Amino acid sequence: MLFIGICGASGSGKSTLAEALRRRLGERSYVLQQDAYYLDHSDLPFEERKLVNYDEPGVFDHELLLRDVRALMDGKAITRKRYDYANHCRVDSEELIQPRDVLILEGIHCFHDERLRDLMFLKLYMKVEPDICLLRRIQRDIKERGRDIDGIAAQYLTTVKPMYDKYIRNYVSYADVIVAGGGHNARIVDILAGYVKDELGGK
Repeated sequence: MLFIGICGASGSGKSTLAEALRRRLGERSYVLQQDAYYLDHSDLPFEERKLVNYDEPGVFDHELLLRDVRALMDGKAITRKRYDYANHCRVDSEELIQPRDVLILEGIHCFHDERLRDLMFLKLYMKVEPDICLLRRIQRDIKERGRDIDGIAAQYLTTVKPMYDKYIRNYVSYADVIVAGGGHNARIVDILAGYVKDELGGK
């Protein structure tokens, strides 16, 4: 199995690139979202869950993610992890994810854990201007995650921007490839898909 990591700021196009690459590679590939591995805070009242810093590295269950990636790389199935963004809690399922030839992980802190980085065949970093990322985040959070503009603005100022400055912008130093302009880059998708297929024996 080839394990690919896609890291970058929220709204930088990680999911878009991951899905475009998956479509090019077909059924032999699978995309895993680091967001599905947020630690569960369902024991907290909703108002307290809203105040959790969801942009710092410690909010993810790195051990569970590492175990799942290692299991897939060892040819074993895992159960699907899910996260409910509107209610800020985990909603895992018993659905099985089978190993594929290519595993793509995307997330803001997917380069944080050295053990996970060491398993990656290819590390991609999305380099996009912060104001563009913010605009994309606003559109996504309103349409897909049930957020309002005041909540998005407060979260951006208190956690998103500070955590980007402290952690995420520095992950670029771990990258094998820097992708500029976001995920809608047909040329980079062609190049990456061709490279991965060559590594798989040209199939």
